[in-house]
This record gives sequence, structure tokens and C-alpha cells, in this order.
Amino acid sequence: MKTKKPAYKKKRYLLPLLVLLILLAVRLYLPTYVKNYVNKVLADIPGYYGEVKSIDISLIRGAYVINGLYLNKVDANTQVPFLNFPKSDISVEWKSIFDGKVVAEIIMSNPEVIYVFEDQQSIPKDGLPEVEDWTKALTDLVPLKINHFQVHNGKVAFVQLSAEPNVDLSISKLELSADNLRNVIEKERILPSPVTATGVSFGGGQVQLNGNVNIIKEIPDMDLAFSLEKANATALNDFTNYYAGIDFESGTVELFSEVAIADGYLKGYMKPLLTDSKLIGKEDGFLETLWEGLVGFFKFALKNQKTDTLATQIPIEGDLNNVETGVWTTIGGIFKNAWIKAFRGETDDTINFDDAIDGADQLTKEEKREARQAAREERRQARKNED
Repeated sequence: MKTKKPAYKKKRYLLPLLVLLILLAVRLYLPTYVKNYVNKVLADIPGYYGEVKSIDISLIRGAYVINGLYLNKVDANTQVPFLNFPKSDISVEWKSIFDGKVVAEIIMSNPEVIYVFEDQQSIPKDGLPEVEDWTKALTDLVPLKINHFQVHNGKVAFVQLSAEPNVDLSISKLELSADNLRNVIEKERILPSPVTATGVSFGGGQVQLNGNVNIIKEIPDMDLAFSLEKANATALNDFTNYYAGIDFESGTVELFSEVAIADGYLKGYMKPLLTDSKLIGKEDGFLETLWEGLVGFFKFALKNQKTDTLATQIPIEGDLNNVETGVWTTIGGIFKNAWIKAFRGETDDTINFDDAIDGADQLTKEEKREARQAAREERRQARKNED
């Protein structure tokens, strides 16, 4: 004779099964919910439109992956996305939990930022969209403060389709890393977050960025050095031909720059160099040859004959709402390189965080002195660590 199991025993198994089914349903629906949320955020950006293809959730490691995110202006003339992020992995940075902070890390694979001149210059009916609108929207997609950021095989490009042929200047194979952005460790440092980047520019040039930042402030402080070395000048022909009516038959173009920002005051320089360049090509027409010959004459007169280098140093200084370039200083730099001494093909290491502090009018003398002392101590500590 079979005996029936008591009702309470059936409920003992039924309740856990019900909870399991609810959790399973939530887990299955969660990617769709997150995808709808992300698409709503993108749809609400003024002047832009975009969407994502899919969302992958990994509850075990506290992460989700955004696949196929793109963003473009509403009235764009082309179908080239302004932002194209094939894969963005957003997760909890577990190592920071041991330092008492719950923060996020983002690892982006093959991201592209393509600035199509015609798309970005167009003005929608409701006015120009603000950059802060889409940048804030993208950061809002991350539920935690970002502490670590990586880019693998990225690309940034400037494209102008109205030029004939089209202008296309890009940096590809971009590898970027920024750490300690939320100041989880080394809290006593003025610039606690190291930033490094490398890439390949137009004409096969080598791009490098190094420095330190503090993004916690409303206007981030930073001390950065940038270099572009050994780029084939002929890769600039589409650009220079469109804007200046000249092209290069040969030569090397380089660019070196340092920038420091302290309390909203910027100080720095840009130093372009042109080496072993030749302007006149064999297939040029008479008028083009005449114009290039005239430009070449002045280039010859203003270059350093010993190193065959044309260079100038463009100073940049002022508050971030009014960054000014010293025109006369630029002209003086050309003549200095031509007849006094050649600029060295490297960053000068002449701009640092102290220089920006000196220009920050809102700082008191005591605050400036304390900031300089802290910066010097930081450099001494960095040298000790290197030793």
C-alpha cells in the first residue's frame, strides 16, 4: 500500500524550485533588460543616435559585455559611425576591493573614433549637440566609478570627404592604458593616475603618449608628453594639397608636444619637424610646379641646412576656455631653427606640472609653494623607485 507524502514535505521542495525558476527567468531576461536600458540612454543623447547589438552578462565575475555599440549624429551625411565600439568589457576591479574600494575597469577591443568633417560640422535644427552630452551618457552606462581603462587595437581618424582625393589621417593599432583613475592607491600623489599609449600613425609613424593625470577634479590636472616620429610626409599629400596646394615627393614629418594643466590653467608647446623633404614631383603640372617651387624656396631659406630640418615650436598657454597660440613666437621659432640652432628631435622635457601651477592665478603663493614641494617630492620618490 502506497503512502502519500505529507503536504509540508512537498512544499519543502516546491519553494526552492520556485525560487530557482525565478532566478533563472531573471538571468535569462537580464541581458534584454540591460540592452533596452543602454539603447534608451543612447536614444536620449541630444543630436545623436545609436544602439547596441547585444549584451552578455557574467554574474560570477561581476561583469557585462556591450557588443556592437555605435553612435552618430542624427543629421550625418554618411553612414560612418562617429563611435564604433565592437566589444566593451565592463567589470568590477576585484583587486581594488582589497583596498576598500568598489570600482570598475573597462577593456575595449578594436574601438574606432572616426571624425568625419562634414558630419560633425553640420548643424541640426535644434542646435549643435554638446560633447558633454554623449560623454556623460557613455560613462553613465558604467554603474561604478571607473578606475582602470584599457584599449586594444584602437583607431582614431580624421576624414574629409569634400576634399579630392579624400583626406584620411589616422592613428591605428592604438594601445592605451590608464590606471588608478579613482585614486584607490597612492592617494597622497598630486597626479596619481599613470597614462600610456602607443600607436601607428599615417605614413607609418610611431605614436607615443606618457604622463600622469588626476581626473577626480572638475577640470583634470595632467602632465603629458606626446611624440609622433618617422612618419612618411607623402602620407600628408591629400591634406596639404587640399589646404595649401602642395604635396611631398619625399620627406619625414614628426611632432613633439608637452602639456601640463593645473587648476584649469594650461601650459605647453607643439613642435612639428619636417626632415629631408622634397616638394616637386615629376608628374606635376607647370602651375603646380611653380607654386611648389616658390614654397620650396622659402622652406629652403628657413630650414637648418646642417640637419636639413624645418621646425618650429608653437607655445600654448592660457585657461582652458581660451587657449591661445603665440603667432609671433611661432615665427620666431622658425627663424631660430633656421639660423641659430636646430631643434632636437625629441620632447624637450621643459614643461611639467609646476609650470601650469605658476600660471594658475587663483592659487595663493602658499598654495603654489606647497604644490611645488609636493611635486618635487613626487619626482624624487619616482627616481628612487627607478633606482
